[in-house]
Amino acid sequence: MPTDRQRLLAVTIVAGGVCGLAAVAFHLSIVGLEALLINHANRAAGDSWIWWTILSPTIGGVVAGVGLTYFAPAAAGSGIPQVKVAYTLRYGMVTVRETIGKFVLCAIQIGSGASLGLEGPTVQVCAGVSSMLARLARLSPKNSRRMASVGMAAGIAAAFNAPIAAVTFTLEELVGDLDQTMLSGVIVAAALSAVVEHSVLGSNPVFHVQGNYQLTNTSSLVWYALLGLLAAVVSVAFTDSLLGLRAWFRGLKTVPRWVQPAIGGAATGGLAAVGLALFHLNGVAGDPYGTLTLALTGKMTVISMAVFCVLKLAATVCSYSSGGSGGIFAPSLFMGAMLGGAVGYLDVTVFHHSTDAIGAFAVVGMGAVFAGIVRAPMTSVLIIFEMTGGYGLVLPLMIANMSAFALARHWRRTPVYDALLAQDDIYLPHGGGPFDPHDNEYLPSMDVDAAH
Repeated sequence: MPTDRQRLLAVTIVAGGVCGLAAVAFHLSIVGLEALLINHANRAAGDSWIWWTILSPTIGGVVAGVGLTYFAPAAAGSGIPQVKVAYTLRYGMVTVRETIGKFVLCAIQIGSGASLGLEGPTVQVCAGVSSMLARLARLSPKNSRRMASVGMAAGIAAAFNAPIAAVTFTLEELVGDLDQTMLSGVIVAAALSAVVEHSVLGSNPVFHVQGNYQLTNTSSLVWYALLGLLAAVVSVAFTDSLLGLRAWFRGLKTVPRWVQPAIGGAATGGLAAVGLALFHLNGVAGDPYGTLTLALTGKMTVISMAVFCVLKLAATVCSYSSGGSGGIFAPSLFMGAMLGGAVGYLDVTVFHHSTDAIGAFAVVGMGAVFAGIVRAPMTSVLIIFEMTGGYGLVLPLMIANMSAFALARHWRRTPVYDALLAQDDIYLPHGGGPFDPHDNEYLPSMDVDAAH
């Protein structure tokens, strides 16, 4: 094609389909490894399941640690910060080694039982695919940069089965403005990626919620407001713990860097064993969506949901902070559902409302904790709509999500992704300034360039 703009359009269309295929392959790889590793460990005979449940994520941590240390260091973390760096500082450049490393090492670590999500890594894999296509098409640096946003949107759309939320997340987290050319590419890629994902994995929502939850009692809004407050508390506790433990691991010189993910894996396995022993449910290690669906349908006790919220928070902090490869999207949704379901029991107990309220509160809790941690308020509302297929909780979602977002931002101004980059001495122009590690805040009085 004679012009760069024409090549950009063609590459965008191709990238949407190829990213959808890459995302499906990544998802199926994790499902297969989970069946082979952590799920098999959980079903081991006698009491040996305890040791296998601890050993599986430990071994996965060793494999990931070796790969991340010696093969693809850029594949560590969730994937979202890495794509932001590529978009802002490297014209969207994500290397082939980084992409392959993320695919393989993250699949092994999650499949072996790490308490991490596949959604953020899917974004990095798809950004790598779109970057490779941009180089093959010899796009200009400006249009190669635009392809990073295409990869992010395609990855989110395929991972969550949520193309609309993929567009808003890309705008909120990466682009930050309404570049018409970029926005058009983002929409096209998200739609095509979702079509590919639907064709292979089916078009059903990620979660199968029985019926269509509605706000049937306005008195419940009191508890939804409380849920927003508690979601902000959980969000800040999670991000502070994550950053604090990550800083501790980074300063740990007596243990080799490649061994550290195994420490987090062993801790995660121990926490998963506690959940299995107490409630005969998993979700701390391995696929969390089965247990999460129980919460969304009101089939868990209030004690089990409260305990699983704490266990998941601790396990995710251990898995991520020790240097693992995986995301925090799925864990934040899991914690939110458990917190919301527990608050739903208050509504049922105090106001004697229908037990359907438990599942409704769990749905809203997912979005509220997501908004508090990820700081993407529009996406947090839309992603719940698309993942559950229900739109009857618009008002409670907005109350809880915006409360969690506003309070979390008031208590901790710096978003978690920018704070993680700051720990690596990377300060993006939109971050607001250099980072003070003592209170997890940017220092607005100093210049970003001077911080380098």
